[in-house]
Amino acid sequence: MIRQHRYTAPLAALGALIALVVMLFPLYAVVIASFENNAQLLGNHYNFWPPTPSFSNYTAVISSQGGHIASTLIIGLGTALLTLAIALPAAHALSRYRFRVTVILIGGLLIAQILPSIVIANSLFILYHKLHLLNTYPGLILADASYTVPFAILVLRAFMLGLPGDVLQAARVDGASEWTTFLRVVLPMSRSAVITIAVFAFLQGWGDFIFALTLLSGNTFEPITLSIYSYIGEFQTNLGQAMALCVVGVLPAAMLLVAAQRYIAAGLTVGSVKG
Repeated sequence: MIRQHRYTAPLAALGALIALVVMLFPLYAVVIASFENNAQLLGNHYNFWPPTPSFSNYTAVISSQGGHIASTLIIGLGTALLTLAIALPAAHALSRYRFRVTVILIGGLLIAQILPSIVIANSLFILYHKLHLLNTYPGLILADASYTVPFAILVLRAFMLGLPGDVLQAARVDGASEWTTFLRVVLPMSRSAVITIAVFAFLQGWGDFIFALTLLSGNTFEPITLSIYSYIGEFQTNLGQAMALCVVGVLPAAMLLVAAQRYIAAGLTVGSVKG
């Protein structure tokens, strides 16, 4: 029994290290490839380090894809803001009051989570065609929010159910209205969950491919996910610039996750045990 305890921690650490290496190796391969040209990438040997590192791919990508990066940022921020605007009041109402249809609403939100995005995208394409929302920022933001709002409501509701009722009741006794209680008490106490949902929604809008491919034609604007796709064609392929654009697309999301990791861990942990 003592030997088992002695080797458990090192074996667990080794297993975690192996899993980390396996998961991060594709990212490492993308970063290395972004410093190579097509001849090196399509050669017979894999380079674990670029033989002649060059920033030419990044220079070309930044000069040609700056507008697409800005479009992706607009989509990500718009998705996060719209998700919070809908999910926060809805989650507060579902956690604060007991409606007759609460169980049905929660069940519907859970069902919405299992729908594949391609199914939603095809349905929205028909609707957007009639409403003239194809190739528009509002249309794509609404599509991305349709995928993030159900998850956001479920997580925020689970978090808000765990808030101390005495504090909310004290605010009402002091004369605070429902709206004031929501803004001054509920939101500050739900900061971890709010940041978690905001990051999740932003990343959904930032990294979306299915909705963008279905609802955009590329004539007006396109996010960087479609830009990466356009580098790989039937007659011309530029893998080096495609990999550089992948790194440019990953960096903002990675920095955002690192900055908000403490709040994300707290928000998901509480939301997973309250119900």
